[in-house]
Amino acid sequence: MLGAGAAAAGQLGLGYGLGIIAWMPAVTGDETTAAWTSSLAWTTFIGATSVVIGAVVGDRSGWAGRSGRVQRAAWCMVLSLAASLGALVTIPLVAVPASQAKVVDTFAPHLLAGIYAASGVVIGLVVSVVALAARAVAINVLVTTAWLWILAIVAVAGWIAAGHIDHADLGVWKFTNTGPEIGPFYLPGVLILLGGALLIGGLAAFARAMRGDGRLGVAISGAAGPIIVTAAYVLANPAADRTPFEVVSAARTAPIMIVAGLVGSVLVAAVGGVRRPKRRAKKGDAAPPAPDRPAPSTPDRPSTPAPDRAAAPRATASASVPAAYRLDPGQFPPPRS
Repeated sequence: MLGAGAAAAGQLGLGYGLGIIAWMPAVTGDETTAAWTSSLAWTTFIGATSVVIGAVVGDRSGWAGRSGRVQRAAWCMVLSLAASLGALVTIPLVAVPASQAKVVDTFAPHLLAGIYAASGVVIGLVVSVVALAARAVAINVLVTTAWLWILAIVAVAGWIAAGHIDHADLGVWKFTNTGPEIGPFYLPGVLILLGGALLIGGLAAFARAMRGDGRLGVAISGAAGPIIVTAAYVLANPAADRTPFEVVSAARTAPIMIVAGLVGSVLVAAVGGVRRPKRRAKKGDAAPPAPDRPAPSTPDRPSTPAPDRAAAPRATASASVPAAYRLDPGQFPPPRS
């Protein structure tokens, strides 16, 4: 619970402090609507990712419920629910500043912002359950979150260098003013989103595959982070007539990110990156027979026959007595009968 609350507060603090999230931008007209839509997308994204982060942190620091499938499933549900409760701190953190926003056709902006935050928490609850069951999913969400925040910071730095900043959109970095464009897509933005999803999907899956994770969890992990991004943009629903072209392009590219992420993770699972964990020997299992090994070779040595006890020499020497002290048996008379 504390981990999810800290993750939500930290992300929102970063967004407010750097000007990435702006409920009251210093602009007017359609740019105000664009900033409002961007803030709603970030709100959903932060609410969902905070739940996943809190659940993963709780699982790493906890100790109970780690044995047995039923106990493990119950432990995952408890962690996910606790993380969801902690992530609900997102609602007041976005509702209070959003209450001062002035948006067309929105009479209660703070209520709408709170609804988006709660929606993100519900999405995060579902993803966190899967993330606790498959660590590859958790890594994908964490790395995707870090990557999108780095992208937003880079975009803000570019706006500051240009002397103009109002907000930064989720997964958008417009570093060219002339495109190129292909139909309804801003090509540089498409390459950044799809390339990042493909790379993160493959690397996150490979990292867990080498540690022996299940093939199914590794295969589906590439879609986890992109699903959260897609949900954020589907709920925000940026209007094409009042939103910059590159933002509309990012919203249309988000569903394709799911496919790109799956391509990376499925390739890792299909090519053979999954290494099966070694089976631990249980108590009472028969030990495997030892392989036949050749006898060690020794240099040729002359053989020594064993001594024969029957043919052992007997002592034949007599005691050495001087002649003056020797007794002659004939000096003694014969015994009487």
